[in-house]
Amino acid sequence: MAMFDLRAWLVILLLVASQTIQAAESRSVCPPPVSPPSPEVARQAMDNARDHGFLWRISKDGRASYLYGTIHIARFEWMFPGPGVMQALKEADTVALELDLMDADIRSRMMEGMASPSATSLPAALVKRMRSQAAATCVPYESIAHLSPEMQITMLTVMAGRLDGLEAAYAVDAVLAGIGHGANKNVVSLETPEAQAQMLLMKDERDTIAFVQESLDELEAGRASALLKRIARVWADSDYAELERYGEWCDCLETEMERGMMRRLLDERNPHMAERIDALHREGKRVFAAVGSLHMFGQFAIPALMAKRGYRVERIVFKRQ
Repeated sequence: MAMFDLRAWLVILLLVASQTIQAAESRSVCPPPVSPPSPEVARQAMDNARDHGFLWRISKDGRASYLYGTIHIARFEWMFPGPGVMQALKEADTVALELDLMDADIRSRMMEGMASPSATSLPAALVKRMRSQAAATCVPYESIAHLSPEMQITMLTVMAGRLDGLEAAYAVDAVLAGIGHGANKNVVSLETPEAQAQMLLMKDERDTIAFVQESLDELEAGRASALLKRIARVWADSDYAELERYGEWCDCLETEMERGMMRRLLDERNPHMAERIDALHREGKRVFAAVGSLHMFGQFAIPALMAKRGYRVERIVFKRQ
């Protein structure tokens, strides 16, 4: 662990925590706002870390790179890489993420994209439900009211995991960015903030309203938080077989809108990210590419796309104590 500067862990945690919507202090059931741990607590967590998620070694042209499936919300004790992931990181000279949140330009463009005005004005009834759900998930609605409806409901869905201890401030991707920069590795973004913001936007006002309506239904029924909790547990346990069956139990592919959203979130992005990883590897880099775990499963999964590009793809199974 000596090769990684502990300060990098704390800086990135503070950075992400400062951008996370804080709990409404007037509600006793809300979890406390996230704050960076002390160096002693962080060091103990790193020393006790075990491997989570999903890791592959990909080899071509006499060099090995790695693919790692992450999670964008997590518990504090999960966010530090275990020995297997750390070894893969040490072997790499380039850390490739969906977005490098330690890059000031990336952060600025991401915030600008989130705040872009929307052409859709939600009906008063939906706004009322949105406000109620914001209160239920400990989010001051005024702090997200300036966002597009799609971004508002996405934010509320992510924040629903906070009551189960799942925090965006503990995002594994952000910690990996901190490690990469702290170790003076080449850290790159596989996508752009503009592309990520665009993928969430519906094609017209009718679809936006329907998307918000369906998402509110999921939140109000408790299905959204239950799904987040299950996905988090599957990731923490590195349960490959269960995540491979995601489409069977997520209850998220029932409508054409849901299927279309899944295509935009995964299938349409994966080929571009695989192309970027391949380009970096062909340049002579040893890449540690870390993206959300669902990008690693399914017909158009990144490991499968890399195999089609001539890579030898080997899944690394973590040892359990």
